[in-house]
Amino acid sequence: MVKVSLEQAARMATLQLEANESVHVLHPNQIIAFQGKSEQREDSLMKLPGMYRKKRFIQSRLYGPLQFMMGVPEGYSMAVVPIGIDDDLLYEFRHVLFYTEGITFTSHLQSVKNTLITQDLVKMQFRGPGTLGLLTTGPLYQMELHSDNPLYVDTNCLIAYPKQASLRLCVYGNTMASQHMNYHWEMTGQGKVLLQPCKPDRKLDEHMQGDSLFKRIIREVVPFGGIFIK
Repeated sequence: MVKVSLEQAARMATLQLEANESVHVLHPNQIIAFQGKSEQREDSLMKLPGMYRKKRFIQSRLYGPLQFMMGVPEGYSMAVVPIGIDDDLLYEFRHVLFYTEGITFTSHLQSVKNTLITQDLVKMQFRGPGTLGLLTTGPLYQMELHSDNPLYVDTNCLIAYPKQASLRLCVYGNTMASQHMNYHWEMTGQGKVLLQPCKPDRKLDEHMQGDSLFKRIIREVVPFGGIFIK
């Protein structure tokens, strides 16, 4: 199984792959060191749904035996989540940094209302066995859901939740509170939810910014485009 070691408050990770192991990296620019043969890294264009959800065009597949290191900008963290055969959590695809070979995923469409609020058309369900790497703002936390005691979560802070959980977009508190807060998910059910404690800062990550489609194509498709196109 791929070995993943988190370092420096989860801002760097070292991945060690044995023979016949591979990892799919959805943010190749975060690879900061690579120890292996050149042919053990293969970059390719993402499929169109992935381009839309990640606002990126290139993904990498790395084959063992090798090791490589990934890093994230100040304010961001990496988290590693084991994925089992019967895992039922639905994830925000934009947070997925990498996943190991053997993981499969299916998409689940959101309602029109929820899509407009979250700016995310689909959620992704992953099944293992394998390991999922996540990019979050701050360390990853877990909270338990209850069937009769709702949990209110800021829509920008929810990373994953059980497929069978009941969700309702809302605000809470008195009139002043509800008028000055972001939308929250009112959640009930069984299982755990995964949260990031900080709201995303679009200034820290290019894929969160409103770059034009043309600039993103040039930056990622043209050789050395990331160096010359700012």
